[in-house]
Amino acid sequence: MKSRSIVLGVVTILSLMYSNSVLAHEGHEHMMSNGTMMDDDDMAEGQMDSKSAPVVEVGNKICPVSGDKISAPGEKGAMGEAVKYEYNGKIYNLCCKMCVKDFKKYPEKYSKIAEDEVAKEKKMQENQEDQK
Repeated sequence: MKSRSIVLGVVTILSLMYSNSVLAHEGHEHMMSNGTMMDDDDMAEGQMDSKSAPVVEVGNKICPVSGDKISAPGEKGAMGEAVKYEYNGKIYNLCCKMCVKDFKKYPEKYSKIAEDEVAKEKKMQENQEDQK
């Protein structure tokens, strides 16, 4: 009976230690000096490697998740302060922290939307210059 209590106690302690360790890392994010938010998955993929190629600012002015305009630095938009998020060596502008969660779920979808928006804007500017 006494050994059963000891085993149960050890199992309980180990379970608590493991669950606290898992919970401590869940949702753990890092804000880089350039404003880029990175989580543990990004770091595991090597995206924080200082020897890798420098990150490139995509320059999107519309949030690919919500479709809202990105507020200027220091200003708050309709959803709050704008956030920069790095994915595959590129920095994407999002209208708020809430959009980061959705971007993480479907990064290929939202990165393409942002890049298409920038390409469309660039093409419009080129067309305007050609008309002058």
